[in-house]
Amino acid sequence: MSIARAGFYSSLATFARLLAALVVVKLVAWIAGPEGVGRLGQFMSLMSLLAVLAGGGIGAGIVKYVAEYREDPVRLQRLLSAALAYALCASCLMGAAAWLLARPLAGWLLGDPGYVSLIRVLAVTQWGMALANYLLAVINGFMDVRRLALIQVAGAALGIVAALILARWLQLYGALLALVVGQLAWLLVGWPVWRRSPYFRRGMLTPRFDREMSRRLASFSLMTIASALLSPLVGIAVRELLAQRFGWQQVGYWQAVGKVSDAYLLFLAAAINVYYLPKLSSIQQREALLRELRGACRVLLPAVVLLALAVYALRDVLTPLLFSADFRAAEALYAPQLLGDVLKIASFVLSYLMLAKAMTRLFVLSELAFSLSYLALVYAFTACVGLVGAMYAFALNYLLYLVFNLLVARHYLGRYDHVR
Repeated sequence: MSIARAGFYSSLATFARLLAALVVVKLVAWIAGPEGVGRLGQFMSLMSLLAVLAGGGIGAGIVKYVAEYREDPVRLQRLLSAALAYALCASCLMGAAAWLLARPLAGWLLGDPGYVSLIRVLAVTQWGMALANYLLAVINGFMDVRRLALIQVAGAALGIVAALILARWLQLYGALLALVVGQLAWLLVGWPVWRRSPYFRRGMLTPRFDREMSRRLASFSLMTIASALLSPLVGIAVRELLAQRFGWQQVGYWQAVGKVSDAYLLFLAAAINVYYLPKLSSIQQREALLRELRGACRVLLPAVVLLALAVYALRDVLTPLLFSADFRAAEALYAPQLLGDVLKIASFVLSYLMLAKAMTRLFVLSELAFSLSYLALVYAFTACVGLVGAMYAFALNYLLYLVFNLLVARHYLGRYDHVR
């Protein structure tokens, strides 16, 4: 499996997911304008947090250890049985917490306690999201990118249909509800596709506690929770800060530019996730590891630079096309955001080394440190230069994160032979 082939299939899946997300954003922009898009960002942050944590945040761990154990049926069976038990227990806990906190969450994030039923729907569907995360991680660990792409494309198509129907029926509430339905669509499509795969075994559906495997998965759970928890919480904090200083309409402009970045970066991030995590996890030789990292930089850095330049050149077309004419003011925010996107992908490639080699403590500490530094930079820069300061903060923070990851990679590779 080459990165080109993985990139092709992951690009198809990413395009489908992107289209589904943009349909929802467009519907919200039509229904509720910039303020509605700002509120949409708050709900998506909560949903993304619960979707990742639904299975205990062990998706990356399943990918890593399936890649390592796929030639060892006994250890693979132990891993997957432990992973399923872990995921189901975690989904029950997360669902119960979301149900109990539904009313304060609806008032805090969406500004209307009337959305409590939406939060409770999200809580009830935690088990389905956990199973979807589990089967996608197993397929990714076997580097079966064709089936992975098929599931995501078909699931996205169902999500688009749900968004169009629910938004017309229930307006903004329906558009937000469609995001939840879209997550469950992956399970609906993924189950029959996975069952027909050559590596599927009925034992993979038998949950069983295993102390050793659970301990290994727990380290990935900690890393994922740190990343998944901090990212949406920081996003929520930044939106609240910007709303207090500039109002929710300005937050909508900031959110719109961020969504455009998220959209085109999804293509590169998906290729990295599908290919590099299982690949780096399975490599045991220093030179092969160094060769993969260099190859990633040669392929991905020119790609992100070209994409960023294209988005900048087309910003006056993309913004009204993806949102509405009310978002013209967002066009002034693109330049520093796109510079930050380039730095983000450069650091993202290297940060996967910490995941692939289970550097739990270092990963968690770095996530915490750079989340806090981003908040501090947003606070300082927006006080000096206004809303665009949030974009400058984004770019500078990822520059610092890139330097940090270069130092980590250099140190790890320098002592690699001694470790092995």
